[in-house]
Amino acid sequence: ISPGRLLDHFGRTEVIDNTLNPDFVRKYILDYFFEEKQNLRFDVYDIDSKSPDLAKHDFLGQVYCTLGEIVGSPASRLEKPLGGIPGKKCGTIILSAEELGNCRDYATMQFCANKLDKKDFFGKSDPFMVFYRSNEDGTFTICHKTEVVKNTLNPVWQPFSIPVRALCNGDYDRTIKVEIYDWDRDGSHDFIGEFTTSYKELCRGQSQLNIYEVVNAKKKIKKKRYINSGTVRLTSFLPFMCFRTQIHFTVAIDFTASNGNPSQSTSLHYMNPYQMNAYAMALKAVGEIIQDYDSDKMFPALGFGAKLPPDGRVSHEFPLNGNTENPYCNGIHGILEAYHQSLKTVQLYGPTNFAPVVNHVARYAAAFQDGSQYFVLLIITDGVISDMAQTKEAIVNAAKLPMSIIIVGVGQAEFDAMVELDGDDIRISSRGKLAERDIVQFVPFRDYMDRTGNHVLSMARLAKDVLAEIPDQLISYMKSRAIKPHPAPPPYSPGDKPQTNPV
Repeated sequence: ISPGRLLDHFGRTEVIDNTLNPDFVRKYILDYFFEEKQNLRFDVYDIDSKSPDLAKHDFLGQVYCTLGEIVGSPASRLEKPLGGIPGKKCGTIILSAEELGNCRDYATMQFCANKLDKKDFFGKSDPFMVFYRSNEDGTFTICHKTEVVKNTLNPVWQPFSIPVRALCNGDYDRTIKVEIYDWDRDGSHDFIGEFTTSYKELCRGQSQLNIYEVVNAKKKIKKKRYINSGTVRLTSFLPFMCFRTQIHFTVAIDFTASNGNPSQSTSLHYMNPYQMNAYAMALKAVGEIIQDYDSDKMFPALGFGAKLPPDGRVSHEFPLNGNTENPYCNGIHGILEAYHQSLKTVQLYGPTNFAPVVNHVARYAAAFQDGSQYFVLLIITDGVISDMAQTKEAIVNAAKLPMSIIIVGVGQAEFDAMVELDGDDIRISSRGKLAERDIVQFVPFRDYMDRTGNHVLSMARLAKDVLAEIPDQLISYMKSRAIKPHPAPPPYSPGDKPQTNPV
């Protein structure tokens, strides 16, 4: 097994004697990153001796894939034919992935307390809880703080959701420390007491096992009859397991005249026979990652801002392949072919309107709000937007839907409008209405041009940055709609054909 771009040797399975249908037991742990392309190669050999030198054994075949392909396959089970020996059928390899550490899992929980110590002279306490994750070196890192419940010794805190990785980094036995304070306006909050638990204990749910004594160590030393400073009880616990959601990827390309005449080398759409232009590079970088999560690899590809043959009408959502009934292209290669063909047939024009393509994808997203489908729109543009008000309104409406938007700005234009659409600093709004979620991620392509000319590394960084927010955006939609994740899939059996991919 060889991971990584350079395919370094990673490990070998055990040897299984005398079989043509081996079922290997040995597992390998790899760090998985949604936003990166992680190449793998699997070589299969027939072992004839005890020599560790593979050259002394019979090569049976090999297969290339990405870790994303395995994770993105139905039930995280990828079946591929072995190759590598010309003219010979080498059999089939089946690769399965199982997530360790539940890096993307969330847990929703609620706590209440009983008979907490009174800290305020003129009234009861105003308690809140602070959760800490323990570190390898014995220190603690804060990971969650509840709201303050005013004037009570028996508070009921609101339910909250938290990534499991934030609580314990996937180690279910790792200590979680919880401190309880009485809130004071001046910030000098009074310590009431603390207790410890673990994710494994919390998973037992609402029971006598999840009632904890709140202890103030200093008070316990001073008072011989001290028992506790109250008790805390877990009232509900829901582990949010991985969602099993089909990703749909759509690309929209800017064909406005501000990009320059495609036949001239100064144009952003210029087709250099020796090097891809910025549009093609951005599309390939992001598309090659996202395609691993789309099972049929068929992608709608749209253009906007061009005059179309034969009548010269201006369109802001035309299919790159020219087929209005079926705008789907086969894989990233198919999109690039359709893009290059469009440059030969349409006339770059304007204005630069985003709203039509945003609304185009939103119409599909609106039909699948049950968590089974999620839509990602990639817009590649030179950044001079003409319909800002309409685009803001479209994004605010899309924020209610299972949808994310990636904008890659190419060229040297000022991208102030794109930064505003991103909404990282100020949440985007339209007609006084704030977007329900932040669903837009913008990056300027020029920031990823490697000075050494190594475009492979540049594009890997681009893909990583624009895709890193997608998992959290997907989860934020699920949480906003109180959509509960599916349990782990049942063991695969022949004849099964799952309909969704895990994300």
